Amino acid sequence: MPLDARKPRRTALDAVHRSLGATMTDFAGWDMPLRYGSERDEHQAVRTAAGLFDLSHMGEITVTGPDAAALLDHALVGNIGALRPGRARYTMICRADGGILDDLIVYRLAGGRPGPAGAADEYLVVANAANADTVLGALTERAAGFDAVVRDDRDAYALLAVQGPASPGILAPLTDVPLADLKYYTGAPGDVAGVPALIARTGYTGEDGFELFVSPGDAERLWAALTEAGAAVGLVPCGLSCRDTLRLEAGMPLYGHELSTALTPFDAGLGRVVKFDKAGDFVGRAALEEAAGRAESAPPRRLVGLVAGGRRVPRAGYAVVAAADGAVIGEVTSGAPSPTLGRPIAMAYVDAAHAEPGTAGVAVDIRGSHEPHEVVALPFYQREK
Repeated sequence: MPLDARKPRRTALDAVHRSLGATMTDFAGWDMPLRYGSERDEHQAVRTAAGLFDLSHMGEITVTGPDAAALLDHALVGNIGALRPGRARYTMICRADGGILDDLIVYRLAGGRPGPAGAADEYLVVANAANADTVLGALTERAAGFDAVVRDDRDAYALLAVQGPASPGILAPLTDVPLADLKYYTGAPGDVAGVPALIARTGYTGEDGFELFVSPGDAERLWAALTEAGAAVGLVPCGLSCRDTLRLEAGMPLYGHELSTALTPFDAGLGRVVKFDKAGDFVGRAALEEAAGRAESAPPRRLVGLVAGGRRVPRAGYAVVAAADGAVIGEVTSGAPSPTLGRPIAMAYVDAAHAEPGTAGVAVDIRGSHEPHEVVALPFYQREK
């Protein structure tokens, strides 16, 4: 393999990040900004004002054609055919055995009524960067027999996100789309600072905010316009590090941590995304019906929140133990200091007998020391509506 082939890909905003002094990191094959300065300050800016993110590493896959909805209903666990134009849905793509291949957001962009006599529907499937090839391959394979086209559009988009309570005020003067009409998990085409964009009211921080899908050639112009518009209210550029602590506080799962092929949506406490009442069969249905039964009768482990009693930070992979005898009762999937709570927090899968909020006698083995933790319900943080 040529040396260049092993280099991380760079987003259209790479020069901007470097000019701002960002600490860069290889993430899922992309050179991405980890932080620009203090990750705690970036985190707090999103909670109190707004942050600007480059998310161009995400994987955009377009599905079009008369059978686009039918294909996605077959390939994914959600009821995509019920989506109205302009709406979005959080869903998952699973293997035949029910294991999670990825969690996704699907936007219905345009089109009329599905079927041979209707206009061609168009959907944008957004996959996690590390799983984009897997999702693209699975959708392509599952498209056999459907009048639909699966297209890799990762090179067609740059993705910027403005997140935080000040984000509507920053974006409103720049766009022709009435943001008051743009509800959570909706998306509309429009201009932002003269740049054509899909403006989606979605995010991964636990705050109000917007994700802006634009042409890579327009990314720098849009970044500059958003930076200027947000300067007066405290908008700051934000990296992946604070994005992780923000989503952790909000109790949002991360693939490779809370989600994997070893788990079904029911194991992850996300069985609500599986729609057994939709028409037709879908990949993994039989296995997921069994998993739903197990989760209802006797779940082996449940995903919970843990809040540390001390200052030591529980990290992914650390064992959760019973304080009384040190018996392993679970495993931490994500952990970090929480800027909002002022204490270390974690998500973990623990035995069902120890999963109720307030359960006493739970600890995390941190390098041989059993540190006490409180079991709490997720999320750790929820914004005021």
